[in-house]
Amino acid sequence: MLGLLQREPLLDEPTVEWLFAVYAWALRHFDADEFRRRTPLVLPNERFFPGRAESPAAMAELIFGHVRSYAGMGHWPCRLIDNRSCELLPPPQVRISGALRGPQGIVEDAVPDEQRLPVAYDPELVRNPEAMIAGFAHALAHYLGTLAREPVPGGEESWPHATEVLAIFLGFGLMFANSAFNVRIPRCGACAPPPKDRSAFLSQYQSAYALAIFCVLKQIPAGDAARHLKKPLRGYFKRAMKDVAGRTGLLLQLAPEAAEAPA
Repeated sequence: MLGLLQREPLLDEPTVEWLFAVYAWALRHFDADEFRRRTPLVLPNERFFPGRAESPAAMAELIFGHVRSYAGMGHWPCRLIDNRSCELLPPPQVRISGALRGPQGIVEDAVPDEQRLPVAYDPELVRNPEAMIAGFAHALAHYLGTLAREPVPGGEESWPHATEVLAIFLGFGLMFANSAFNVRIPRCGACAPPPKDRSAFLSQYQSAYALAIFCVLKQIPAGDAARHLKKPLRGYFKRAMKDVAGRTGLLLQLAPEAAEAPA
C-alpha cells in the first residue's frame, strides 16, 4: 500500500542529469556573471512586452526587440524574415565583437543586411505571443550556442533540445513550458514551415523542470513563477522546484549559493 502512494519521479534520472549538464555548459561558455546578475525571469505580460503595432510584421519586430534585450543580445546583428518568403540559404557565420551577452557587447549597426543572422517568424503567431517569444528565444539560443568552445552535452543529436534549455537559461522558461505543444523551431534558427500544430523539442515537463533549475539558481520563489504557468503545470513545477533544491551535489557544481537557497 505504501508503494502505491509514492509519486512517480518527475523525470527519469538521465534526463535530470542532462539538464544540469546543459546548465553547467551554458554557465561555462555564456557568462555566468551575466546570468547571476542581470538575466531576468521574463514574464509573459505587458510589463515585459509593452507596446502595440499596426501590422504582424511590425509586432514581430517589437517582440523580437524585447527578446533580444532580455537575452542580453541586443548588439547581435539579426534580421527578421517572414517564413512564407524565407529562402533556405545557409546563414552567415556568427561574428560578435566584444562580450557575447550584456552591456559590454558592441552594437553592430554597420553590418549589411545580407550578413545579418536570419530569424524567421510565422505572422500567425502574433496571436500566440508566448509561442512567438519562445521561437525568437530559441533562434537566438541556437546562434549563441554555436560559439561554445566545447560540444553540447549529449552530442550533436541533442543540439535542438539543448538549445531550448539554453533559451530557458536566457530567461524564457515560462514561454517554453506554456507553449510546448504550439511551436517547433528548426535547428537552423531561421526557416521553418508554419508551426501552429507542431510540438517543441522538449516536453512541457522537461521545460518546466529546466525552468525550476533556473529559479533555484536565481533564488526565485516557486510561487513567483508558478502563477504565470498554465494551470496543469503549476503543481508539477512546484514539485520540480523542491526536487532541484534537494539535489545539493548537482547544485554545488553550478552555484554554491544556490545549494543553500530555499525553494
